[in-house]
Amino acid sequence: MTITPEPVALDQVNLNDLDAFQRGEGWGMLHTLRNEDPVHWQEEEAPNHGYWAVTRYEDIWAVDKDSETFTSTDFVNLEEVEDELRDARRSLLETDGTRHQALRKLIQREFAPRNLMKNYEAFLRELTKNTVDEALKEDSFDFVEKISADFPIQVLARLLDVPREHTPQLIAWGNEMVANTDPEYTEHLLDSPESEKYKHLPFRSPTVLDVWEYGRGLRDERVGGDGADLVSILANKMPEDGIPLSDTDFNQYFSLLVIAGNETTRHAISQTMLALIQQPEALKALQEQPELIGPAVEEFLRIASPVYHFRRTATKDVELGGKQIKQGDKVVMWFGSGNRDESVFPDPYRLDPTRTNVDHMTFGKGSPHLCLGNNLARMEIKLMFEELLPRIDTVALNGDVRRVRSNFVNGIGKFPITITKKG
Repeated sequence: MTITPEPVALDQVNLNDLDAFQRGEGWGMLHTLRNEDPVHWQEEEAPNHGYWAVTRYEDIWAVDKDSETFTSTDFVNLEEVEDELRDARRSLLETDGTRHQALRKLIQREFAPRNLMKNYEAFLRELTKNTVDEALKEDSFDFVEKISADFPIQVLARLLDVPREHTPQLIAWGNEMVANTDPEYTEHLLDSPESEKYKHLPFRSPTVLDVWEYGRGLRDERVGGDGADLVSILANKMPEDGIPLSDTDFNQYFSLLVIAGNETTRHAISQTMLALIQQPEALKALQEQPELIGPAVEEFLRIASPVYHFRRTATKDVELGGKQIKQGDKVVMWFGSGNRDESVFPDPYRLDPTRTNVDHMTFGKGSPHLCLGNNLARMEIKLMFEELLPRIDTVALNGDVRRVRSNFVNGIGKFPITITKKG
């Protein structure tokens, strides 16, 4: 069974409707835009000024690979950050050019496939087995709680070299920052008037202050040491451009690691499992031929699309998809839509474990902002489904799936399932 979205009339499309995304209606809007208005002007409420929503694969790639015409330095989320606050809020994501490369290279080597195999594969295999063993002690459980949230955060704890008992707090912090439009996760909603008090902080969230304090404590303990964890590298390694990390640089880098090392992989695993439940023929194929799981990871990542979009800003007047983009306009790449572009992926809403050459956009393809942790995420997802799927006979929903109220993160908050084990 292929899950095709319900069409939405073009004049009813509102990509800012967070409740519609929580109801799962975002895919219907993106489907309409791809087919009727692929470079679409989306109005926004003040103080924002609206943006171009780019929804076709070819146009998204044209934007993402051209950082000279479409810059990240004016920030990458929909929020328009005031000029005087930008330096205080700027992270790796909001840099381009040589500084961006220097910041990436601080930890890039740690995520190279060879280093991951050497330093983390055995640990990950054992952790995956332990996570699945613990979850399968029960026949009914919440998949997010027991598997998809628990597993990536334990990997992050290893990367940061922090105690396992700190992981619930790391999960809560990540939820509150990324899901800052969902009252289930935060008291400081991004779209509330109260958020003005926190506009000088990333995600307009005071939670980030706790994350920074925690990270600086780790850094201060490791300055001058020879640790190989990510915090030690950031504390002791000089960027290749010769500009040391300031306290602000470290704060932003650390909070980005807390989010990227947890949220995206968690939601990719959750969305993949949901798709397999909704499309049992795909689940059956993977159970009968587990050798398909490894190659199918790219298809999982395409279907899951854990982040809906990232923004760029036009540095000059330019034409895109037949529309005239003006200098200073926000241009938003809807990666999730590109991953369902019918001209690139036939039958795009079907999870096909045998699909080949799945050149998805989930990690930013080959752009300058390609996700640093993409190889680690692939390894985590592969190991999880290689361990989990052969051990279950049946799996079914055991209640309502609650999606995160967000048009940024394609997340699942509650995911009750019932399984029967093989053997």
